[in-house]
Amino acid sequence: MAGIPIVNLSGVLLVTIQEELLDQSVAEFESELTEKVVETRARGVLIDVSVLDIIDSFLARTLHDIAAITSLMAARTVVVGMRPAVAITLVELGLTLPGLSTALSVEEGLSLLAPPPGSSRTALR
Repeated sequence: MAGIPIVNLSGVLLVTIQEELLDQSVAEFESELTEKVVETRARGVLIDVSVLDIIDSFLARTLHDIAAITSLMAARTVVVGMRPAVAITLVELGLTLPGLSTALSVEEGLSLLAPPPGSSRTALR
């Protein structure tokens, strides 16, 4: 899948979307990312959308679905870097994406995904 690197950072998959995506690319991204969660036994997924000027309804729904799917696989998903105009547009379209965690920066997103001190990967959340 060209253009969407997935890097494992100590149990958190860092995904940086670097360009606007076509619907087929979005579907491939969802499939590859969820497979990577299982393959790496990731506890978290951090999706950086800071370069995107637009998040259409299909990508927004896919981000929501990724969060739901990874949650069922014991991993939490956080979307970071959403621009204010993108957030405003999503709300105006009625796409508030309940259950999808967000943060302003990669650093804040990583802190949300950090395991509590003394916890193990298999601990219930």
